[in-house]
Amino acid sequence: MSPSETTALAPDSLAAHSGVVSESEQKALRADIRRLSTMLGRTLSDEAGPEVLELVEKVRRAARDSARGEAGPDVVAALLDGIDTGTAVLLARAFSQYSQLANVAEQLHRSRELRELRPADARPLRAVLRRLATEADPDEVADVLARAELRPVFTAHPTESTRQSVLGILRRVVDALDARAPDEELAALVDLLWQTDDIRPGKPMVIDEARNVAWFAARLGERTVPDLLGEFAREAADAGLEIPADARPLVLGSWVGGDRDGNPNVTPAVTREVLELNADRAIRIHTALVEKLVFELSVSTRVMGVSEELRGSLARDRRALPAVHDRFIRLNAHEPYRLKLSYVAARLENTRRRIATGAAHEAGVDYLGSAGYLEDLLVVDRSLRGHHGARIAGGTLARAIRSARALGLHLVELDVREHSQKHHDALGAVFDGLGELDRPYAELTRDERRELLSAELRNKRPLFRRHYGVPEAAAPVLDLFDTVHALQHEFGEEVVRTYIVSMARDVDDLLAVAVLAREAYMVEIGDDPRSSIDLVPLFETVEELSRAGELLEGLLSDPGYRQQVRNRGDLQEIMLGYSDSNKGAGITASQWQIHRAQRQLRDVAAEHGVRLRLFHGRGGSVGRGGGPAGEAIASAPFGSVDATMKLTEQGEVISDKYSLPSLAHDNLEILLASMLDASLLHQASR
Repeated sequence: MSPSETTALAPDSLAAHSGVVSESEQKALRADIRRLSTMLGRTLSDEAGPEVLELVEKVRRAARDSARGEAGPDVVAALLDGIDTGTAVLLARAFSQYSQLANVAEQLHRSRELRELRPADARPLRAVLRRLATEADPDEVADVLARAELRPVFTAHPTESTRQSVLGILRRVVDALDARAPDEELAALVDLLWQTDDIRPGKPMVIDEARNVAWFAARLGERTVPDLLGEFAREAADAGLEIPADARPLVLGSWVGGDRDGNPNVTPAVTREVLELNADRAIRIHTALVEKLVFELSVSTRVMGVSEELRGSLARDRRALPAVHDRFIRLNAHEPYRLKLSYVAARLENTRRRIATGAAHEAGVDYLGSAGYLEDLLVVDRSLRGHHGARIAGGTLARAIRSARALGLHLVELDVREHSQKHHDALGAVFDGLGELDRPYAELTRDERRELLSAELRNKRPLFRRHYGVPEAAAPVLDLFDTVHALQHEFGEEVVRTYIVSMARDVDDLLAVAVLAREAYMVEIGDDPRSSIDLVPLFETVEELSRAGELLEGLLSDPGYRQQVRNRGDLQEIMLGYSDSNKGAGITASQWQIHRAQRQLRDVAAEHGVRLRLFHGRGGSVGRGGGPAGEAIASAPFGSVDATMKLTEQGEVISDKYSLPSLAHDNLEILLASMLDASLLHQASR
């Protein structure tokens, strides 16, 4: 049987079970799958031999007949019986790569269909913004748009073994299909896919998982995020609404490199390595935009003036970076925007090198966090808009500003998570070493620990002096808090804003973390109250969820912890876990407990004058709370969504939701629109 007479697998049944529903797209999908499978068959015949292709076809037909009841499973077993290991590997790779190619073809056609079938007025953001303009209180709308923040948080998944190399090839296959590229181009990609090792040589390490997340996040940051934020601003303006210039309606988050609960491989050194990787990706995105601006902004002072603010900044730049001035002044003496952006590009590169080498920050030479970079862009923006350049400023510069706000210089905000018992073990070692308690810390009741830690949190003296030595049992946890504090100073506070306490069962579990954060200079309750970190309890078992309101009441009634929340803008984040409660009580009981917990938390927060941000640890399989996220947000109790929310994007579904820019755009748009709808149009019982 020749490759031209067969396909590696049949496309029709898979296309029929895809997410594509329209007849025209089904037909086009079948054609694309047939095209790809024919190419895969040719590749298999050329590189593995026609006999392997023939075996693939026999197995496919036998499996099909067995599924239809036309043959027994023993037919497939007979075909596979006795084949050598090498042939078995080729057979497995053939079916695996067919599925990969068919999946990306389905994603492309599903995306096309969504856009073609949905009228322009039914786009989620357009629809919800128009409703807000006509149905909601204008002051409340302005407040929510100013505070809006959607943060999808990417997690790792131990069974996700797809390499970045394979993901990159599949992305190029989609682009080629979408562009209706010639067969030669597509066939070359299929050959490349076959010749690429699709299995990592060993178990993925944390840094490998981080590279995978960074691959997706960087592609979102390059295109999807700035596109969506630009669309958000335009749709709001068309509806007569305004998005404040300093708003951050979309921020990306990650657990990879920060989730220590049950993973001893996530050490402080690994966390630092992950942040360095993410920063490198973010800075490269910003550098590309700045270099594009250097090319575009050819405005000359011989034709148009510029602001005094810009002139002053150029004078400071010259003093800080004289080599940049000497290099570009001859070319750009009358082109101040190009000169300014050359300084910006130099600072970005200096920042990347500083982070890579661990050198100290130099003011004016590199950036510490995104604030300085953003301000440099805004100096250019204000000058342009003040000198007949508003339309110019609305192009690439506006895109760069949106990217700076959303991505910072860190790409994704890293959450740190640790088990509650680890904190008590560390504090037990410290208190027992001090000898101030009448019995070991571990023997204290929860009420006694609560009283002890509440008093300690408000104490003005440190719990212990580091130069006297750290108890060995406490060292790993204390090192973690010291590392987070150091990373905030090295990368900017926004790089790690959240510390999640898993298995948070009582008030003392959060007070323990607050005391440890105070010892690491991230929390101060006394005369100069401040905080650089959100402390977040994770309620995940049925028992924890049933007592969620009671636990929040206890936290907010503690004067020291209430000051910590006040330090964070009177905002308390709570994470709700779906997996453990599903396993413990079943899906229905779990969903009901989570719903009740949200109502309790909403009411308690309101009584204490605190805003609530719920973090939903859901997604992936149904057993982990998976399902349409937009519908889940819409079904939340009224008043429980208040302009901001977080939700996990589980590692096993990241590729399906974010590998194509169009699908990623649709997914994020639905989430953002649903959050705004719930915040303003679901404030009372329906």
